[in-house]
This record gives sequence, structure tokens and C-alpha cells, in this order.
Amino acid sequence: MNESIDRAESIPAFLVEAVEEAYGTDDARRALEGMRDAAERPVTLRANTLKATADEVARALDRASIAYERCPWYEEAFVLDAVRERAVWDLDIYRDGKVYLQSLSSMLPPLALGPRPGADILDMCAAPGGKTSQIAAMLGGAARLTACEMNGPRAEKLTYNLAKLDARNVQVMHCDARKLDTFFSFDQILLDAPCTGSGTIRAGDARAARHMDARSLERSTRAQRALLDRALRVLKPGGELLYSTCSILPAENEEQVATALARHRDCEIVPIALEGDWETLPCGVEGALVVCPSREFEGFFMAKMRKDAKPGNRARRS
Repeated sequence: MNESIDRAESIPAFLVEAVEEAYGTDDARRALEGMRDAAERPVTLRANTLKATADEVARALDRASIAYERCPWYEEAFVLDAVRERAVWDLDIYRDGKVYLQSLSSMLPPLALGPRPGADILDMCAAPGGKTSQIAAMLGGAARLTACEMNGPRAEKLTYNLAKLDARNVQVMHCDARKLDTFFSFDQILLDAPCTGSGTIRAGDARAARHMDARSLERSTRAQRALLDRALRVLKPGGELLYSTCSILPAENEEQVATALARHRDCEIVPIALEGDWETLPCGVEGALVVCPSREFEGFFMAKMRKDAKPGNRARRS
């Protein structure tokens, strides 16, 4: 291990070692410094355009004397500095479901998926509903969405949030998406898979130190393999899947994608066409994206896959 990387910031030792092994000294330092800076990460939210315009939200924040910045890459996103979430909880726009507290990084997968009007869309691991409701808002409420969640209380929270945000035409399925019946088929799938959360860790997070270890990584990778396999089975020919995690570890990201493509020879990578003010880390899959942890962004991975419209053809891969 390279001693030039500062380990005095209370980042779990397992994660420090894994990041340095994956990225090398310079890029690992950037990632670990981002985790340190994340201790001061600002509150971020998304205007829920099913109930209010972004300009209405801006006016409400102005009336509350809450300073904000708008994101140039997504007009519905707001960055609030020098304020705690509690200040947002006290606002009518929050109580009325006109805004949704959501990290900037977690807003990226729906944008990368590019939901299409008229498509049958599946959100495989949907709770608490941020990305599901974002997709619904992007399509003006006209989406045909299915949202899966296996955990009972989380499925209830998902249902509550979707109702509060006025996200209609969403069928909530309380089921394990790994066992989703292949009777179902979808044009587009968002799989924001359960993971170690390595990209969300902030220096000094004692809870993260307790849970970030090799066993946690193994549990996550097992679930991810099963979820990706099922997702590609229920994806229609010609359909697209967006796989994402809030992790920066290749075992949960590039390696999962490579394994899935080896098993599903009729699928290929589609380059992600998103531009923004985030920093990236090197990625072992051309066309995929690894967002580097920073003060503004959680570490995040995204890869987009398409199934061949002509079953039996061997897909080209980047």
C-alpha cells in the first residue's frame, strides 16, 4: 500500500486498500479526498415537475431565504449550501411533494436511461422511489412503469412517496426482482443495484467502517449478478438496460457488466452520452461512466446495455 495516501481521515481500511488497488495512487487519492470533502456535501433536491415547475421551486426557496444554485446539466436540480435538510422539511413545497430530496449522482441514471414515451419501463430496485418518480416526471406522468421492491417496509415507503409525488401509472410489485417471472418483458429497465455504497462514504462515518468489508462486498456482488441476469432475461429484443451502483469498486461495476455480457451474447454496451460538471475515474468498460466522489457528487457507476433486436445474433461490444 502506498503510504503517500493520507489515511488519517477515518475512511475504512478495507475501502482504502480496494480503491488504491483498483485505481493506482493518483486516482485513488482523488477518490479518497472526495470522500473527505463529502463531509461537507450540500443538500440537493429535484423539482418534481409532476406538481411544480423548477421556477416555482426557485421562487419558494427565494421566499424562504434559502440560497441555491441551479445545475446547468439538469434544470430540475438544485444545490443548497449552508442549510440542513430540516430546513427543507419545513417548507410547503416539501410537504406538498413539489420537491424530492435526492443526491445529484442518483439523478443521473434516469437521465442516462432516457425513458421513452409509450415504453414499458421497469425499475428493479425502486425504493424509496426517487428514480421511479423522476422517470415519471420526465415523461409527464404518461409512463407505464413497474417498480419492484422486495422489502415490505421499503415497498410501503415507495408506495407512499409515489402517491405524495403524484407519480401515477406506476405498478408497485412487492417481490424479489431476482425472481421476477420471465412472463414479464420490458422495453427499458433501470437496475440501480444494491451495493456496498462505497461511493457514498464520507470520512469519519463510523457506521460505514463497521459495514465496509469483504463479506459485504461478496453479498453485494452475488445479488448484483442475479439481478443483472434476470434484468437481461426480461429485457425485450431492442430494449435497453441502465445498470448503476453507488459504488466505485470494479467488482460491483465493470466486472459485473463483463460477466453479464459474457452470459448474454445478444447484448452490447451503449455509450453513455451525459455531460456535466462531475469528475470521473478510469473505467474498464468503454462507454460506461464512473463518477468520482467529491463534495458535490457521490461516487457512482453507470453502464447502458442494449439487447439485439434480432435474437441469435452475436452482439458487438466495445
